[in-house]
Amino acid sequence: MKTLAFDVYGTLINPQSIVLEVEKFDAQKAVCLVDIWRSKQLEYTFRRGLMKQYANFGQCTREALDFACLQTEVKLNDTQKKQLIDAYQYLPAFGEVKESLTELKEDGHRLFAFSNGTKNAVETVLKNAGILGFFEGIVSVDGIKTFKPNPAVYQHLIDTTKTERSQTWLISGNSFDVIGAVNFGLKAAWIKRNPSILLDPWGIEPTETISSLGELKSCIKK
Repeated sequence: MKTLAFDVYGTLINPQSIVLEVEKFDAQKAVCLVDIWRSKQLEYTFRRGLMKQYANFGQCTREALDFACLQTEVKLNDTQKKQLIDAYQYLPAFGEVKESLTELKEDGHRLFAFSNGTKNAVETVLKNAGILGFFEGIVSVDGIKTFKPNPAVYQHLIDTTKTERSQTWLISGNSFDVIGAVNFGLKAAWIKRNPSILLDPWGIEPTETISSLGELKSCIKK
């Protein structure tokens, strides 16, 4: 039995589907806006973590949207921005997620959602995606007021789940998260859904690299 900690956005949940919502307001610039929005969303967590000026992931998301609108010159009013923020609660899971989580649960592993998002926000998106019931619990960085990849976040995971580093896997589609976990001493599976994405050349490698969650079961048996 292993403890499996799943990142949420970009790993279980597909944030790029928000493009469809943005297209309702500006179809031409939707993809560009969403790319900037996601990039700034993560950048703001990194910067706030370094500055020790914590604001929850929801605030980082709103501020990143404001920046993306300014950068792309897409003019949205407060109601339209709220509509996009609210859409984050209804993002879908990637196609293979339910089947894969079912198999891992049946194998007796402990499954946790492990996210930069607040516990309430993560619970809502997982429930709406139909996968909340697979998880023993939700571990949120909000409990310690900082963000991945701060080592304190991975210690928080170990403390909360009451498990050993050697028995804990991080599963993430985000390379910065994988590098942070391996640096801390966890095993980590990087879900490389897009073959063109590169791992940062820091000399820190994932324990396993897979193209979808469906490959995880065989990896953790090694």
